[in-house]
Amino acid sequence: MLKILGRTSSLNVRKVLWTCDELGLAYEREDWGMGFASTRSPEFLALNPNGLVPVLIDEDGVISESNTICRYLAARYGGGRLLPDAPRARAGVEQWMDWQATDLNAAWRYAFPALARRMPGYDDPAHIAESVAAWNAILHVLEQRLAETGAHAAGHDFTLADIVLGLSVHRWLRTPMERDDLPAVRAYYDRLRQRPAFGPWSQDDVP
Repeated sequence: MLKILGRTSSLNVRKVLWTCDELGLAYEREDWGMGFASTRSPEFLALNPNGLVPVLIDEDGVISESNTICRYLAARYGGGRLLPDAPRARAGVEQWMDWQATDLNAAWRYAFPALARRMPGYDDPAHIAESVAAWNAILHVLEQRLAETGAHAAGHDFTLADIVLGLSVHRWLRTPMERDDLPAVRAYYDRLRQRPAFGPWSQDDVP
């Protein structure tokens, strides 16, 4: 049995849970972080010295970093689903996963905690406006890509790239702010919501 440590309000935890659901994998989950068991405890830091969720535990040991966990699960249990075996096709998926973890995430680093989480220390109007503008601007890259494919980030097929990007789009849509008109992104999100495995992670009000 897989064990996943992390709260469901975490986008990164939801990446792993959605991947498990797409692959039909059974798992146990424990709440850790932000209102639950502390990720700074010695017990948790022994599993992930960075003190971040999610953490995956299976019979072979411990893995952290959400995109890495998703890759591992797809490679081990997917049989070519979600993450292709062919190197070129796989790279096409992973480049969008890496873009999500770097360029896209960097854009909302100030706006999201300020507007969605109302976290102390994130109350500078200029920084908020700058982050919102950057967030909208970077999503134009995804808009262009989806307009080209008419389907998913890496091409016709649904892959891991769409799990990590779909949740990122969910966050963009649920954060109370001004948004650019991105019809291909909105249509993409609507298509993803038709997937039964995405249902539990797209119905709540948590960005």
